[in-house]
Amino acid sequence: MKLSLFDDLLQDGLLTEEQLLECRDEERTSGMALDKVLRQKGYVTESSLLGVLARRLRLPYMEELGEIDVPGVFIANVPPQFARTYNLVAVGETPTGIQVATCDPLDIHPMDDLATMVGMLIEPVVAPRAEITALVNRAFQRSSADVDELLEGLEDDEILGIVAEIEEAEDVLDIANRAPIIKLLNTIMFEALKIRASDIHLQPYSDRLQVRYRIDGILYDSKVIPKKVQDALISRVKVMGKMDIAERRLPQDGRTSVKIGDGDVDVRISSVPTSAGERIVFRLLDKSARLYRLNEIGLNEKNHTVVRDLISSAHGILLVTGPTGSGKTTTLYASLAEMDSEEKNIITIEDPIEYNLDAISQIQVSAKKGLTFAQGLRSLMRQDPDVMMVGEIRDQETAAIAVQASNTGHLVFSTLHTNDSAGAVTRMIDLGVEPYLVSSSLIGVIAQRLVRVICARCKESYDPTDGELSSLGYTRDQLPHGHLFRGRGCDTCLGRGLYDRTAIYEILTVNETIRDQVIARTSASVIKQVAVESGHLTTLRMDGASKVIQGVTTIDEVFRVTQMDVF
Repeated sequence: MKLSLFDDLLQDGLLTEEQLLECRDEERTSGMALDKVLRQKGYVTESSLLGVLARRLRLPYMEELGEIDVPGVFIANVPPQFARTYNLVAVGETPTGIQVATCDPLDIHPMDDLATMVGMLIEPVVAPRAEITALVNRAFQRSSADVDELLEGLEDDEILGIVAEIEEAEDVLDIANRAPIIKLLNTIMFEALKIRASDIHLQPYSDRLQVRYRIDGILYDSKVIPKKVQDALISRVKVMGKMDIAERRLPQDGRTSVKIGDGDVDVRISSVPTSAGERIVFRLLDKSARLYRLNEIGLNEKNHTVVRDLISSAHGILLVTGPTGSGKTTTLYASLAEMDSEEKNIITIEDPIEYNLDAISQIQVSAKKGLTFAQGLRSLMRQDPDVMMVGEIRDQETAAIAVQASNTGHLVFSTLHTNDSAGAVTRMIDLGVEPYLVSSSLIGVIAQRLVRVICARCKESYDPTDGELSSLGYTRDQLPHGHLFRGRGCDTCLGRGLYDRTAIYEILTVNETIRDQVIARTSASVIKQVAVESGHLTTLRMDGASKVIQGVTTIDEVFRVTQMDVF
């Protein structure tokens, strides 16, 4: 059967004879299964292998299990650790038994054991390992025994002796036959990745260690870890991040890379000492995350046209502003992705590099090596660039070099931390750039915020009150649907009624009127007022209100991230 499977891979062009012979040699020397050798070397993806395997065995192939509800008979009779170890989960019931998803249908012994546990016939279906693990976690996460089972067999006197060295990139799906603390941490990290968390917090209290996930900008409490394993879990985190295990009195930073199936995720780790123990925060950067285009990030038709015009400029500075986590880098990357990198020399200097862009040279800032934004930007000027992206303008030196670059025929993209678009103009002057240089170099400012989107699975309409409508600046007659929308709350959105995020924008284009005001050192509020009254500027609150009446987001979300327009 396995030879037939690999013949299929050869016939489908997914594998070459040379690759197969190389992997067979390694199979003989290492004792590892041939299919695992192929995946480890990256010659065949899991989805390709499972697709061919399902076809050969005449079994259904389910690529996604996100909408599946696990039958109660499985949850009641199968220990979570058995399901995790053998990657098995029930995905449906049949008249005579249950359907069970597996990523290794050739291993029949766990299936036999499972049939005995549930007392029913098993009908196998094939699914990716990451999808099975996610469904197992979701099925058992409401069980209070989940953490206890992961820590099963861990004696008090063993707690501090189980932190082993790890491989270069830990596979968070690999929890079978691992030490209990490693199982627990891998499960925490995998769960975070599958629910789209951007950060994991391990927050110590006097009686417990609380796991919290930041999803779409909001923190949610999750697992509660017993206090007695807190030190061991944090030590394990430090080993992963190549940090000093013995140092508990000073803050530390570390980084590592973990695998999830065929994908890699960069993890930045920060620890700080608190009165209840060390507090850990992970920042997760998924290297396989797709790059968004300009038409996918929330720009309406008018703003989309304005941004395209701005990035088509021959020279000048385009600034994107907003607080940390407002999607500024995503907007910059989407802008760069619109450009023709074959005709233009595009170079970026970033901290950190969050996405890898084809045909674009990207430089990582390194303060330890003396490579700052200012130093890097000065070096870029000698690389004959057409377009430069600077991760952030933080000081007078960086601002001055950016202005110089724009005035010598380069297009420069960068970010600033200001509350609105007009505030970026005065911020440049505050950094020490002369007003006449700001007015001649700045072509536009994009201010943005992220708002959560109404969950498509539980979206429902409702009649707003007159007060809600007046706060948006609309009347009932102006509602395109006659009503507004909100999320009822479901398992997909964790009962919040909101799932995923989009951006709202305030785009200021610098015209002659704005230039005159910049040279006259006019305040940001006056610049903003003039731009709004002339019809050239839609504020963040206005753009958010339009997304509310279109049914994209809710009133509360827009009010959470914007301020009232006062002129």
